[in-house]
Amino acid sequence: MIRDTIFSPSFGNRPTYLVGREKLVDDIIAGLHTAPGSRERAVILLGQRGMGKTVLLWELADRARAAGFIVATPTVASADMLERIIEKLQDDGERALKDKQLKLSGASLGALGFSAGLQFTREVQESKSFQYKLTHLARRSTELGRGLLILIDELQANSEEIRQLVVAYQEMVGEGLNVAMAMAGLPGAVSATLNDKVLTFLNRAKKSDLGPLPLGDVDAFLARAFADLGVEISEDDRIRASRFTAGSPYLLQLVGHHMVIRANETGELTDAEITTALTLAQEEFENDICKTSLRSFRN
Repeated sequence: MIRDTIFSPSFGNRPTYLVGREKLVDDIIAGLHTAPGSRERAVILLGQRGMGKTVLLWELADRARAAGFIVATPTVASADMLERIIEKLQDDGERALKDKQLKLSGASLGALGFSAGLQFTREVQESKSFQYKLTHLARRSTELGRGLLILIDELQANSEEIRQLVVAYQEMVGEGLNVAMAMAGLPGAVSATLNDKVLTFLNRAKKSDLGPLPLGDVDAFLARAFADLGVEISEDDRIRASRFTAGSPYLLQLVGHHMVIRANETGELTDAEITTALTLAQEEFENDICKTSLRSFRN
C-alpha cells in the first residue's frame, strides 16, 4: 500500500494543493491593496458543506500575512469569538513586529493603553470593550503601515458576536483604518445575517458563491498527485475519477485518498479496486455531507 501524503479527507485539514480556487484567492488578495473602506476589503464566502470554505480562509491568512497584514486566523463564530480575535491579532502582530524589527516607544504605548508590543495594560484588558481594543490595535497597525485582516468561519445567523464585530468594523472603516474582513458560511446563515437590520453594512460586502470545482482543474490535480505518489493509472480511469467528484472539493479528497491506499507497492490499481474506492468515497461523502445537510433542514 502506498502512503497517502497528499489527500486530506477530513474537515478542517488543508490539502497539499489548492484546486480550482486560485483566481478567487488572487482577487481577494488584490482587494486588500485597495483603499481602506473599499467594497473589496469585506468579503463573504458562501458555500455548502464540503465546498472548501475553511481551506480558503486559511489560504487567505497565509497570503495576506505574506502581503504584510496582521491576521486573525479563521475563528469560528461562537461565544468566545471576540476574545479570540483580539488574542490572535496580538499574537500575529508580535510576530510581524519582531520580523520587521519595528520598535515601539514606551511613551506612545502607555498613552494608547499598551504595556509592551501589542499587549494591553491590565486596566485596558479588564475594563475596556472589544470594540475599544480592536480599534486601538487597528490604529497602531495602521500607524506602522500594516493592515488587519479578520477571518470568520462558520458564520452563524442571529449572532450577537457577529453584530458587535461588524459594528466595530464599520466604525474602523469610517475612521479610515487599514482593516479588512472575510467571512464564510452556509448560504442560509449568510442570508439571515444579511437580512439583520443591524448589519445592513454587510450587504455592500463582496460576495463569492463557491460552486463546484472545474473538472479540468480536478483532473489536472489528480494527474499531478498520482504522479507525485507513484500511482499508475490510465487517463480514462483518471478522467472517470475526476468526473465522479462532480467538482466537490471534499469528495475529491475522499476519491483520491481511497484510490491511493488501494494501489499496490508498484502503484497499480485494478478496475475492481477503483470501483471499490469510488463506492467507499461516495458512502463517506453521503454520511459526512448529505446526511448532515438534510438533518439541518429537518431541524
